Amino acid sequence: MIDRRVALVTGGSRGIGRAVCVALARSGYAVVVNFADNLAGAQETAALCEQAGTPVEMCQCDVANRGERELMIQFVMERFGRVDCLVNNAGVAPKVRYDILQTPEDSYDEVLNVNLRAPYFLTQGVANEMIQLRQRGDIDWACIINVSSIRAYTVAVNYGEYCTSKAGLSMVTKLFAVRLAEFGIDVHEVSPGIIETDMSAPPAVRAAYEAKLKAGMTPNNRWGQPDEVALAVAAIARREFPFSTGQVFHVDGGWHLRHL
Repeated sequence: MIDRRVALVTGGSRGIGRAVCVALARSGYAVVVNFADNLAGAQETAALCEQAGTPVEMCQCDVANRGERELMIQFVMERFGRVDCLVNNAGVAPKVRYDILQTPEDSYDEVLNVNLRAPYFLTQGVANEMIQLRQRGDIDWACIINVSSIRAYTVAVNYGEYCTSKAGLSMVTKLFAVRLAEFGIDVHEVSPGIIETDMSAPPAVRAAYEAKLKAGMTPNNRWGQPDEVALAVAAIARREFPFSTGQVFHVDGGWHLRHL
C-alpha cells in the first residue's frame, strides 16, 4: 500500500477535471486520471501532476459502463492498495439543446447515464472499498466529492437532460453523506457556475453567456476558471472542513444568492 493518500478523478483529461487532478497532486495526493477517449489530454494532465512530485496513473474507462467502472476500481486498488478520495467530475452535455417538449429519449438516456447513473454506482463501488479500508484501519478518513452545477437548481428548458442529471446528483450527495457518515467518509458537492471550459466554448453558447454577464448576471460578474473550482475540491480533500458533510460548496460568483 502506498504511503500517501490516493484520489480517483473522473473526466480528468481536460477542463475542471484536469485542474482538480493538478490541485490534488499539489496537495500531496497520488492521482488516478480517468479519461474516456482523450488520451492526449490525459497525458497532459498526468505530466502536470508529475511536476508536483506525486505518483500518477491514467485509467481509460467509460464511466457509464458497469464493467469498465469495476475494472477501474480494481486497477486503483491493485496499483495503490487504497483510495482516499473520489471526485465524480465526468459529465456530458446534450449533443443538441432540445426544447423539453421535443427531447428524444436517447439524448436523455445518454446524459443521465454519464452524469447521474455513473457517479451513483461508482460512488457505491468506491465507498465499499473505503469502508473496508476504514474498518481495517488502513486509512483514517476518506471523502467523495461530486461536481454538480448551478443547473441543479436553475431551469433551462432547452437543457432538460443536463438540469435533471445535476439535480439528481445533488440528491446522490445527500444520500451518501448520510449513509457513509458512520464510517468516517465525508461526501460533498461542489457546484460550479459559468466556467470557461470546452463545454462553454461553442460560439453560440459563449455569446449567450457573455450577454448575460454584460447584463450583470452574478454579483462577482465574470467567467469562473477551472482552477477556482479545483481550489474548493482540494480544500475538501485536505479535510479543511472536519465537522461537515453533505455540504454544497458554491463556486459560482454568487449566482446562488438569487439577488434582485
